[in-house]
Amino acid sequence: MSEPELLFVGLGLSGVAGMSVMALEELRGCDQMFAEFYTSTLIGADVSQLEATIGRPIRILNRAQVEESSELLDAARTGKVAFVTVGDTMAATTHVDLRIQAEEDDIRTRIIHGVSIFSASASSLGLQPYKFGRTITLPFPEPGYYPISPYEHILENKNRGLHTLVLLDIREAEGRFMTAAQGIEWLLGAENIAGKGLFDANSLVCACARVGSATETVKAGRPSEMRDVDMGPPLHCLVVPGDLHFMEAFALVRFAGAPEDVLRDL
Repeated sequence: MSEPELLFVGLGLSGVAGMSVMALEELRGCDQMFAEFYTSTLIGADVSQLEATIGRPIRILNRAQVEESSELLDAARTGKVAFVTVGDTMAATTHVDLRIQAEEDDIRTRIIHGVSIFSASASSLGLQPYKFGRTITLPFPEPGYYPISPYEHILENKNRGLHTLVLLDIREAEGRFMTAAQGIEWLLGAENIAGKGLFDANSLVCACARVGSATETVKAGRPSEMRDVDMGPPLHCLVVPGDLHFMEAFALVRFAGAPEDVLRDL
């Protein structure tokens, strides 16, 4: 058995080939591997393919097992253990808390970073990452539950000239993944309720699908057009632009098919 250690390993966004060489080498040297795929899922690969590439079995944990069980920390007291997630593993607050618990229990921890949607979506659209404000998540609507706070946070970013990354709800256990069209419909519904002018006929919204994969697709347009756009299989996200630098505007036109009149608006 290896020395006790807990590795937090980000797999990147797409397929087994999306992980770094460092991640692959470290995972092959682990005694045990655990993973969670409820915060995001790996595009273009399943667990069996991941196990075959690494050469180790992976135990999949649900949310309760990550947040409430001591199984992962108990394993890390006896050998080299990896906790594997999609993207960059420290993007989730729960994972930060888990690392804090490990360090408080004198368990050595390390992070093996992976490509994250937080930077990759901006790169694919040609937007400047440092011009993004607070990221928000849209939940699936439920009877009697339609929170307006995501709308308010986007509006706050917009008023400051900042872009907003909009993550879309994932119900992995139910096989439900919110689409870009559903997310835009959600936001337009919030506009009808709040009526604060975040979206109008001349607004711009961007949709991204399967970022980091061979079938990556990005599209930018007016909300009335984008609400009907089929971006294909998951995963999807949205970006609501703030004030555009001229180069960002050119990038959206050339890379994402934004209407050319955005260039006249500069």
